[in-house]
Amino acid sequence: MSNTRPRVAVVDHGAGNLVSIAQALERVGAEVAVVESPDGLSGADGVVLPGVGSTATVMEGIRSHGFEAALAREERPLLGICVGMQVLFETSEEDGAGCLGILEGVVRRLEEAPKLPHIGWNDLEVTGRSDLYEGVADPVVYFVHSFAPVPSDPEVVTATSEYGARFVAGVRAGQVEGVQFHPERSGTAGLRILSRFVARCQEAARVA
Repeated sequence: MSNTRPRVAVVDHGAGNLVSIAQALERVGAEVAVVESPDGLSGADGVVLPGVGSTATVMEGIRSHGFEAALAREERPLLGICVGMQVLFETSEEDGAGCLGILEGVVRRLEEAPKLPHIGWNDLEVTGRSDLYEGVADPVVYFVHSFAPVPSDPEVVTATSEYGARFVAGVRAGQVEGVQFHPERSGTAGLRILSRFVARCQEAARVA
């Protein structure tokens, strides 16, 4: 890197909450580039994949912007947020969309939820399998969703929450991480989580 601020690329596929994510990442020390094509990923130390709406809409944007192959082979730290987490899996029952398949499992509707979508603040129970939550005591974060992933391998689960029934709120496999909540809208806890991701990007750049 040419400076001490890690460069984080935020993928713009047409269905993401880009401004608030970019501002939050900059606030915790990242140099942020919002990129509209795979060429923009060049030189990045880490990648953030946002997503709002449906998995089909997000995957259509990913494919039309040419990101699918690049994301599937990404070796840098990668953070999927909300639907950006869901598309890391194989399929979604929301619309039958085929997703990136980076992680094994399916995305399912929150069938036991008292009301959908699940909107608002909720507690996280962390498993200790991710350093994103280090230093965040009793995290309370902000959700907007009606679906959540069901991983084939329970060992990838880093956090859960409860809304009618317990659901997966965080996953990690190697350098790939996903959160079902919106850290950019989760106050101090969310900024701390993003700062841990930025530190991971900086460390990955250092050892590269």
